[in-house]
Amino acid sequence: MPDSTGSSPVRLRLKKREERRLEAGHLWVFSNEIDTTYAPLKGIEPGSSAIIESSSGKFLAHAYVNPSSLISARITSRNKIQAFNSTVLRERLTQALALRQALFDEPYYRVVHSEGDLLPGLTVDRYKDVVVVQITTAGMEVFKDDIVDALSTLCDASAVCLQNDSSVRELEGLPLYVEWVQGSAPAQLHIRENELDFKVPTELGQKTGWFYDHRASRLALRRWVKNKRVLDLYSYIGGFGLNAAKAGASEVLSIDSSQAAVDAANHNAQTNNLKTNFIAEAADAVEKMRSLFSDGEQFDVIVLDPPAFIKRKKDRDAGVRHYALNNRLALKLLKPGGMLLSASCSQAFSQHDLQQAMRSGVPKNNQGLQILDSFQQAADHPVNAAMSETLYLKGFIARLL
Repeated sequence: MPDSTGSSPVRLRLKKREERRLEAGHLWVFSNEIDTTYAPLKGIEPGSSAIIESSSGKFLAHAYVNPSSLISARITSRNKIQAFNSTVLRERLTQALALRQALFDEPYYRVVHSEGDLLPGLTVDRYKDVVVVQITTAGMEVFKDDIVDALSTLCDASAVCLQNDSSVRELEGLPLYVEWVQGSAPAQLHIRENELDFKVPTELGQKTGWFYDHRASRLALRRWVKNKRVLDLYSYIGGFGLNAAKAGASEVLSIDSSQAAVDAANHNAQTNNLKTNFIAEAADAVEKMRSLFSDGEQFDVIVLDPPAFIKRKKDRDAGVRHYALNNRLALKLLKPGGMLLSASCSQAFSQHDLQQAMRSGVPKNNQGLQILDSFQQAADHPVNAAMSETLYLKGFIARLL
């Protein structure tokens, strides 16, 4: 069956015993798993469709290929007679949207979470009638127009943005660009979450604009903050801090290195009538923690939600040290009995790693930490049960003894 370009799919055969992971549901084929003596990868056009076979020639799956990537093929369909095409794409987008509509009353959520929704290389966030799309693989880039057409209809979109500026695209040999392919860029993206309204200036938006993955953990924070003094580090536009202020915190100090993010956070506080107990300041989080400690400041609750310190394998050692430093400094600022919400969005930094970073940071004059709650990414970021790679966000709420 021809692919979307009209070409017949290539056939890739795996080396002996390399099919077990795929048969268990994993969606990636690595270059060292392919028998290149049977079918060389060299010369295959990035994004081409392929049929993946076992070493004995048994059909395993349909996929798309990029010979220049370590992940040489990504599985798109296990139905032998139904390769991935625009019809299958639309069906999966429809299924993904139906899940979110069942989860949430308002149209503010992640519509597609890549492999978690069996759509590898595709991420889609929705802001009511504005849709932001990120494509990170050559195989999904082939379906760019089909993706836009389907989402425009399914989400009744007035505007669609291709936010294709992730550096991951460079590994796939794809250009970086941002393009509003339908409608025009609004001055701000509007988010309604946990009965709060947030505005993100379009030019400020990180990744696809908002971090929907922390929706549930921001709500979980609320039970611990009433009449408490709260410090929110790496705060972006005030997601955790404003949830704390809404839940009755006596004082919230939010810190982010971006002045534009801080300005947006303070504006969001005003929009939600929370200016009396919320203030955001621009500062480096580590330096601010050191300064606060020097000044003898202490807090009842601290939120520590840094960016990914480990993006690639080579970053791991430095990243582990940075997570440890941040948790140690945060714990020094907590009052006895204080609460720390600590999170990591580095996929290569496990829940156990995070717990160790928190434990090792307990000041010597304290007795330890009580883990009271744990969390992961929200339900609109589903985890593929066969792919630990799709579980990236993890965190704990702990009490300092």
